[in-house]
Amino acid sequence: MLKEKVDLLKQYINESDNIVFFGGAGVSTESGIPDFRSVDGLYHMKYKYPPETILSHSFFIRHTEQFYEFYKEKMIYKDVKPNITHLKLADLEKQGKLKAVVTQNIDGLHQEAGSKNVLELHGSVLRNFCMNCNKFYDLNKIIKSKNIPYCQCGGIIKPDVVLYEESLDDATITKAIQFISKADILIIGGTSLSVYPAAGLIRYYKGRKMVLINKSVTAYDNDADLFIQAGLGEVFKEL
Repeated sequence: MLKEKVDLLKQYINESDNIVFFGGAGVSTESGIPDFRSVDGLYHMKYKYPPETILSHSFFIRHTEQFYEFYKEKMIYKDVKPNITHLKLADLEKQGKLKAVVTQNIDGLHQEAGSKNVLELHGSVLRNFCMNCNKFYDLNKIIKSKNIPYCQCGGIIKPDVVLYEESLDDATITKAIQFISKADILIIGGTSLSVYPAAGLIRYYKGRKMVLINKSVTAYDNDADLFIQAGLGEVFKEL
């Protein structure tokens, strides 16, 4: 059954040069980054405050030191490497088939694998900026700083990630909508499609070949033209 579905996906890909991939945490779990919402994920661990509270804008402003204690321990995975899914997607882009990767992840692994057109809906841990002068800092600045990272000007450095209570970047959203709405094939992978507004972007897809690859069921399974209930690595290694 799985082989038949993967063969059909291969056929879809072979026949198209206008594919968009929309991915979530499940893309990076095989690289060693945990899925927040899985049974053993971040949201099921015990902390003084819920992760949603710690990773909020207001908590960052009011309790910056506690925010960074959590952030450095649970949000940064410096030594992880791209897995087969990242690499295959980059290869499809080089072939001219994949037009864009729209990702909810903040790990930068798509770019490390070689993908060029990556739309990061929730930002990236690799980018950080001073809230006072906007000077850019890389991830090493955050890792090496004790407690709160400060800029040369004295301002607090903030990760360029979208925290709870913050809005997604308008320009990124607009580009994502453009690519998704014009795509011939939309491949959705490794996401429960439960995080909004990001998950709502798939509603802009107007094509007839929506592929959904996920280990668990989602609310959109019946909308997919091809639903493959499996891990992404299991599928992409066959492409």
